[in-house]
Amino acid sequence: MIQNLTFSELSTLFRSVFGLESLERGLTILIDLPDSNVPDSAEWADRRRIAVEWFVELSNHARELPFDDVRLCTYGNVRTNNNDLPPTVSISSRTSADHALWGETVALEEVLKNTSVVLALTELSATAPLKNLAKKFGFRGATLPGFSRRMLPTLALDYEKVHARVMQFKSRLDEAKEAFIVFSVLGKQYDMLFDLRHRTAHASGGLMREPGVVGNLPSGEAYIVPYEGERTDDPSKTAGTLPVQFGDEIVLYNITANKATDVLTQGPRSEEERKKLTAEPAYGNIAEIGIGVLGEWGVTPVGSILLDEKLGLHIAFGRSEHFGGVTSPASFRDPKNVVHIDRVYIPTIQPLVHVEEVAFVYASGNRETILKSGMYTV
Repeated sequence: MIQNLTFSELSTLFRSVFGLESLERGLTILIDLPDSNVPDSAEWADRRRIAVEWFVELSNHARELPFDDVRLCTYGNVRTNNNDLPPTVSISSRTSADHALWGETVALEEVLKNTSVVLALTELSATAPLKNLAKKFGFRGATLPGFSRRMLPTLALDYEKVHARVMQFKSRLDEAKEAFIVFSVLGKQYDMLFDLRHRTAHASGGLMREPGVVGNLPSGEAYIVPYEGERTDDPSKTAGTLPVQFGDEIVLYNITANKATDVLTQGPRSEEERKKLTAEPAYGNIAEIGIGVLGEWGVTPVGSILLDEKLGLHIAFGRSEHFGGVTSPASFRDPKNVVHIDRVYIPTIQPLVHVEEVAFVYASGNRETILKSGMYTV
C-alpha cells in the first residue's frame, strides 16, 4: 500500500499551495458519507481513511501550524457531483475512518466563517459549491473528489512549474475568440467550433493563495466556459458534432448554440444519453473546455476525473456558473440531476476518439494550432 503523507510533506504541500501566512483561521477537512442511495466502496472508505490520517497528523502537530484550529467535518453525500452542499455538517469527535463519523451538528456557514483553508476529500465533487462559498467567506480551498491513494505522489509535484505551464494556455484562452477542434473516429472526421467570446479563462495550476480561490488537487489545467448565448440577440456560435466514447460505443452529439440537442447515433448508451437530454436539457450545456498538462510530467490516468482531466483535453457538460457561466442548479428541472461532468480526450480513456487538432482563433484573425495529433505544439 502507498504510504500516506507525513506531517512534513503535508506542511510543505500546504505552505506551497496555499501560501500560508503567520496567522491563519481554521483548517477544515470535509468528507462526505455513503448511504443507501450512494453506497460505500473500498476506494471511498480508503479516501475517508486518508482524510482521518491527515486530520490526526495535523492535529498532533497543531503547534507547528499557523491555524488556530484543525477540524474534520462530515456530511451526508448530496447524490450528484457539484450539487449544493447541505446547510449543516458534523464536527467529528472520533478518529475512525468508518462511515459513522458523526459528532456535533453545526451550520456549514458558521464553520466556513472561521476557516482559512478547506480541503474536501469527497466521493462527489464539491468544487462548484465551494467555489461559490469561498467568494462569500474568503477562504482558500482544494477539492479532491475521487482522490485515491494512487494519486498521493502527484501531491509532491513542483506546482510552481505546473502553474507556469498552465498559465501559457490560460493566456491563450483569454485572448482566443474561438477554439476549433478536429476529431477522428474510425476514419471519419468530426469538427467542433467553440465560441469563447465574453469569457475569461481560469488557471488551476496548484496555487490557491488568494482569498476566495478554490481549485482541484492534483492541479494542472487551464479552462474556460464557452459563451452560452445569454446576451440578447447574440446567440452562441458553439456548434458541430462531438464524439464521446462509452465503452465500445461511440456517442455522437449534435451541438447547436452551445447545447447538445440530440444524439446522432444508435445503441444502448446513445439511447440513454438521448433520454438524458430530453429529460434534462441543462445536462446538454457545454460547460467547459479544459487543457490539462500533467501528462507532460509523466502522470498516467487512474480512473478518476479529478486526476485524469488534468492529463489532456477535456470537455464538460452541465453546470457552469461556478466557472463564470450562466448554467446553475436553478437551470435544471430536478435538483437531483445537477451535474458537471468531464469527458477526457486521451488515448487511454477514449482510444477510438483521436484529437487531430486544437486551434485557437484570436481577435486579430490569427490562428494558432496548440495541439496536433494528440501532442501540444506550444
